[in-house]
Amino acid sequence: MKLSYFPGCSLDGTAKEYGSSTKATCKQLGLEMIEVPDWNCCGASSGHSTNYRLSHALAARNLILAERQGLDLVVACAACFSRFKKTAITLKENSELNEKMGEIMGTPYEGKLKIIHLLDLICNTVGLESIRKKVTNPLKDLKLVPYYGCVIVRPHEITQFDDEEQPQAMDNLIEAIGAESLPWSGKIECCGASLSLTRVDIVKKLTREIVDMAKEAKAQAIVTACPLCQANLDMRYGEDGLPVFYFTELLGLALGIDGKIWLDRHMTDPFPLLTSLNLAKGE
Repeated sequence: MKLSYFPGCSLDGTAKEYGSSTKATCKQLGLEMIEVPDWNCCGASSGHSTNYRLSHALAARNLILAERQGLDLVVACAACFSRFKKTAITLKENSELNEKMGEIMGTPYEGKLKIIHLLDLICNTVGLESIRKKVTNPLKDLKLVPYYGCVIVRPHEITQFDDEEQPQAMDNLIEAIGAESLPWSGKIECCGASLSLTRVDIVKKLTREIVDMAKEAKAQAIVTACPLCQANLDMRYGEDGLPVFYFTELLGLALGIDGKIWLDRHMTDPFPLLTSLNLAKGE
């Protein structure tokens, strides 16, 4: 299956482990991800809050480039996914704004491509039964809590993916790769990512609450699909925290892919946990 793929800034930089594990797992699953040519930052976190037209122009340019590829668009970053979905709906409803975008790009956005979050693609297009059949290293005895964060499933009229109060896609994927998904109350709580540089005090409070809830649920680690969430939860608490995985990293391990190249990038070392359960090799 061929798909248009938008990596975004984070997966090529601070979340490189998400990018490399995404490419490796998709290849293993028979997905050919064709990167959007000459893509640009989607404007998440700053652009969309400073200038209305710019916020949609940044996202619209990528959508138009992807549409020219003639393939549905897969997005791994939660923030990029949210921006693209919002802009696609806005351009459909606002013909004047779409005309302006068309003037900038030489062609308007036609709205023909489907915008899919990577988690949705894995769970609902590839399918959980297909995943189970491909698992060669089931993650037995690994107790996890799925952390969706704010924008992958909310608001539902924008994302059109899963349930906005009780999402289950990541829970089901965790079970499909042989691990245990624990019930907990923090799966859609905000980690304060947009305040990471301006109000660190608020971010520390929010992330502390999330980590404490995960520990209360008896989790050994947290699983997420958002670069900002992963960074916030992974880097702040050291030995007092928990390993924080991207779902693609654990999927890769379950599919028998050597994940050392991306697991080595974590701030909270995941190897003591993984090696204790014979799920990965250490140094």
